[in-house]
Amino acid sequence: MQRCKKKLIFLTLGIISPLSLQTYKVNAGSFGAEIFCTMRDGGNDHESSWDAAYTYIKKQKGGFFKVSPKQAAAQITESVIRDRETFSYCVQYLNKLHPNRKLIRELEQEEERKEKEAQEKAEKRKQLERELEEANEDFSEEVIDRYSY
Repeated sequence: MQRCKKKLIFLTLGIISPLSLQTYKVNAGSFGAEIFCTMRDGGNDHESSWDAAYTYIKKQKGGFFKVSPKQAAAQITESVIRDRETFSYCVQYLNKLHPNRKLIRELEQEEERKEKEAQEKAEKRKQLERELEEANEDFSEEVIDRYSY
C-alpha cells in the first residue's frame, strides 16, 4: 500500500510539473514578443530588438537545455499570430526573424562547391608532385661532362 501511494505521488508530479513548465514557456515567448515588437515599433533596428527578446527568452527558460534562436523566433511568431489584435503593428517585422531559407541553402551549396574545388586542386597538386618526384628518380645523379672525351 505504501509503495502504491509513492507511485501515485510520483505519477501525479510527473503529470503536473510539465504542464506548469509549459505555461511558463508560453509566457516567456509572449513577453519576448512584447519586447521585440515594442523595440521595433520604437525605432530600434532588428539586431538589437532580437538580441533583447532572445536574451529574455533564454533566461526565462532555465534548465539544462537553452532555447535555440529558431525556437525563440518561433515562439515570438506564435505569440504575435495568436494575439494579432495586440501585436497588429508587429506583423511587418516577423520576416526578419525567419531568413530566406532558399538563399541560405544556395549559399551553403556554393560554399560546399568551393570546398570541393579546393580539395580537387590540392589532389591534383599532390599528384603532379608525385609524378615530378618519380620523373626525377629516373634521372641519375651522375654528372656527365660533355667535354670529357
